Amino acid sequence: MQPSIPSSASRTITNPVLKDEVTFLQTSQESNGRHSLVEVFLSPGGGNPLHYHRDFAEEFVCLEGELSIQLEKQIIQLKPGESAIVPVNKAHRFFNQSTQPCRFECRITPGFPGFEQFLQIVYGLAHDGQVNGQAMPKNPFALGYVILISGTYMSGLMAVLQPILTWLGRQAIKRGLGRELQGRYIKIQ
Repeated sequence: MQPSIPSSASRTITNPVLKDEVTFLQTSQESNGRHSLVEVFLSPGGGNPLHYHRDFAEEFVCLEGELSIQLEKQIIQLKPGESAIVPVNKAHRFFNQSTQPCRFECRITPGFPGFEQFLQIVYGLAHDGQVNGQAMPKNPFALGYVILISGTYMSGLMAVLQPILTWLGRQAIKRGLGRELQGRYIKIQ
């Protein structure tokens, strides 16, 4: 029997700093670990820095507007109906370089609860004014924790920060901050 899925309104989180939103279409738990599926509304100029994942691949499907994907050194422009797959261990980022918002789906395979939790915690911290202008947590232990649970690894010059962020994330767990952030912000399982 399939678990019931609440309405999309109760599954949408917004980031007031980035002015974007994420709707959880299917969580890892709901898909029995097959995937995590989200729909993202991305404002003009929005996006994320170059990074990679060791534990999951991502598929991006443009629904509206134009979505840009950087896959290593290649830039891919997606229009509605077009998709791109980012394999495990490949440096990538997504961004909206147009003047109009875009909407896209991102499927993470296999499902990754830490990624789902990362989004909820960071967006929650943004609502509470606890992030910087790039929407990253101001508290270095919270930053380390969300990077640790997300399965995200920095690329390029930012890679030198990875061991520090990992250490900060482990300290956040030891200090109970991880449990506190989970309790405060995780609403969608």
